[in-house]
Amino acid sequence: MTESPFTHLDPLGRARMVDVTPKEASHRRAIARCRVHMAAETASLVARGAIAKGDVIAVARVAGIQAAKRTPDLIPLCHPLLVGAVYVNFEIADTWIEIEAQVETVDRTGVEMEAMTACSVAALTIYDMCKSADRSMVIGDLALWEKTGGKSGSYRRTDAPEE
Repeated sequence: MTESPFTHLDPLGRARMVDVTPKEASHRRAIARCRVHMAAETASLVARGAIAKGDVIAVARVAGIQAAKRTPDLIPLCHPLLVGAVYVNFEIADTWIEIEAQVETVDRTGVEMEAMTACSVAALTIYDMCKSADRSMVIGDLALWEKTGGKSGSYRRTDAPEE
């Protein structure tokens, strides 16, 4: 049996959690972004704090932070990590809200999935809170934008989604 190029598969092709115990703990950081595309009126309501369910941005921020901490409960092969910091920020434009999540740890594996999960859940929270005003919203453009630390080193995305 040949060794799989996928780290989450054993030599027989079965799912496995990667063994990170031989690795040294190091500072790791990841930044992810996504967008919730919506009608201009919906974005305006969010910006003015006029959505009936409450402060969309505040609730989505807390949801994103909580999601980063719960990532291993949602993604089966993710390692539980001591998440050191989570920042979730928003940019409100005419027809979209961009979410950026930054997650940091000192551990043996990276926090890319935590950052992407934070973005995803924050976006879903925005959808949930705004759906009575706009059911046509679309969540998209989820991507890792930057990561530092670990054996694979640094990564920085250079392309940007279209406005």
